[in-house]
Amino acid sequence: MGVSRREADDLVASGRVTIDGAPVAMGAQVHEQSIVAVDGKPIDKQSEYQYILFHKPVGYVCSRRAQGENPTIYELLPKDMSNLKPVGRLDKDSSGVILLTNDGDFAHRMTHPKFTKTKLYEVSLETPLEPLHQQMISDYGIEIGDGVSKLLLERRSDTRLDWTITMHEGRNRQIRRTFAALGYTVTKLHRTQFGPYAVGELNPGEYRTTTA
Repeated sequence: MGVSRREADDLVASGRVTIDGAPVAMGAQVHEQSIVAVDGKPIDKQSEYQYILFHKPVGYVCSRRAQGENPTIYELLPKDMSNLKPVGRLDKDSSGVILLTNDGDFAHRMTHPKFTKTKLYEVSLETPLEPLHQQMISDYGIEIGDGVSKLLLERRSDTRLDWTITMHEGRNRQIRRTFAALGYTVTKLHRTQFGPYAVGELNPGEYRTTTA
């Protein structure tokens, strides 16, 4: 069973959790050989949580329900993964690495601003990025309505159309909004790395299991 820390605390407080047959007090230590049970049913600690690294293709939404004619990523995954929640969502027009899990604490650590996670993106623009605008984004940041957005940019082509972007935040559509504020349109946005997780050799629509 996958529960958040708060849900686990509630289970303990209600007396439904035992260790080796004895009721558990808050903060009790669990040893490797201990048998933990909820309502008398032992928990398989090895299979309690799932962590999936998924290469999201363009054209799919990170939700359980389709949005209009846009299909959901769950159509590409086995049915027994339908209970997993996406961590580090990407919009319909973006691709790259996302995670899926039933571990609420892990999802919180990966997405909350106080736990800084480095993210790498490959981004292409419709028109070349002016050097002055590159400096503004990297050195000063751009106001995008919910605060200043500051991105580290590294050029990937002589045309100044293709960039590698490093960021440590994760506001909604932040990269697209940053460039739009300066009059640019993002034509490609692909996340290659999310914290310690990289898309690697996975093809679009493929996934593999991983660990926290």
